[in-house]
Order: sequence, then structure tokens, then C-alpha cells
Amino acid sequence: MTNTSNRPVRIGVQIAPQHASYEQLRDLVVELETMGTDIVFNWDHFFPLSGEPDGLHFESWTMLASIAEATSRIEFGPLVNCNTYRNPDLQADMARTIDHISAKGGTGRFIFGTGSGWFERDYSEYGYTFGTAGGRLDALAEDLPRIRSRWGQLNPAPTRRIPILIGGGGEKKTLRLVAEHADIWHSFSDPDTLEHKLGVLGRHCADVGRDPSDIELSASASVPSAGTLDTDQLERLRSLGVSLFVHGISAPEVDLASVGALLSWRDTTNR
Repeated sequence: MTNTSNRPVRIGVQIAPQHASYEQLRDLVVELETMGTDIVFNWDHFFPLSGEPDGLHFESWTMLASIAEATSRIEFGPLVNCNTYRNPDLQADMARTIDHISAKGGTGRFIFGTGSGWFERDYSEYGYTFGTAGGRLDALAEDLPRIRSRWGQLNPAPTRRIPILIGGGGEKKTLRLVAEHADIWHSFSDPDTLEHKLGVLGRHCADVGRDPSDIELSASASVPSAGTLDTDQLERLRSLGVSLFVHGISAPEVDLASVGALLSWRDTTNR
């Protein structure tokens, strides 16, 4: 299955909330919005994933509420929330509240990116049960309908149908959840692997009666060196239907030249 949607290209930037002060991270978000970035993501971990393991690090959801207040145009969310850290109804309420903070009299800008969790240190040091990968995915499958249901019960309701992004590529469980629940699927795959997984996703969509073109495809956009794009890979991902390209940055060496190059490529592609 090749997703043939005609969605315009969007550029997302995942800011690792590590190795920097809060003020530096906040100012970086504002700068990315000024540059014209479409979406800003962080991640839902409690410790750095690269560099000094016990370096500076900040919590995801409180930072997302700050992003909602500090920005006015850009969409934002976690890439991705760890479902098993928090009760699903609480997750829904947090997402709805951040949706309203970001609306500022209009429509909210929050994207509910979620996954099952994988970094064992997060669990062991914060007292959560790590369990198994399959068990964590089963919990996500149980909790996503509860989250949707809670959004329908909250007063006030969300300002919009909050988009659900699911990250990962497990073919048996994760892609089934994507078919059932996701508005956006984020893949970490290279083009060859993505082409295969799109076939798997297409079969899951057929099983649940879902049109695959309803799901926006997102992929990681690595930039080999500052400001230099692998346009062949980007174009191949685009040919497979990817419309959201996400580039990761982290302090202390933040590479905004690569973001600028991706934004220029977006603008050229969307003409």
C-alpha cells in the first residue's frame, strides 16, 4: 500500500528537553515558531537519552503547557507520551487543558502523540512497573478508547478533535493501533522498510474498515550535516505519502541550519 494523499509537506522539530536550561528550551521553541516550523515536539522521558546520563533534563507535559502559552501559531505535542506513566482519563484531561491553553480564543494546537514506553530507567527510578513490550502495548490498546471517551465527557470539551499521533512500527500490535486510532503515524523507518510497513498497515486498515489515506504519514528526517539535505531520501519518503518530516535537535549543539534547509525544501516542494 502506498499512501497517495496530497497533503502539503510539513516540518516538525523534536527538541530533546535535555542538557539545557528551561529558558534556553523555551527560547528555542519561540525561535522555531518564528522560523516557520509547523510543529514542535518534545519527548516523554525523565532522563537524557544521549550525552551525560544524569545531565539537565525536564518533564514533558509541564513543558508542553508552557509551549502552549509561549506560542501562538505552531502545533506541538509529545513524540511521544508514555501511556503507562499516567491514568488514561488523567491523560485526556491534561491534553484537553493544554488544548485550551493553546487556543487563545481560537482552535487549540495540541497533538496527542502517544506510545507504549520503552526506556527502562524511566520506570525503575520512578517506581513504575516495566513489564513487557507486549503488555505495555496491550495497555495502550485498552487506554486509547478511554481517552477518547473522556474527551467526550469533559466540561469544557476540547476546542477541536484532538489529533492522535502514534509512533512506532511493530507490525502485529502497533500498526493495528494505528489503523484503529491514529490521525498521524510516525515511522522511524528508512524508505524500503516504510514501503513494507505501509503494506502491513493497509491490511490492518482493511480489517477495521479504515481508509489508509485518512492517516497522515510522518517520518524522521535526518540531516547528514548542517544545512545539507539527503533530498533523494526525502523525495522517496514523499513518494510513499509522507507529508510530515520530523528533525531532532538537542543541546548543547543546536543545529538550526538543518531546520532552515528543511523549511526551504518544504516551501519549494509545496509550490
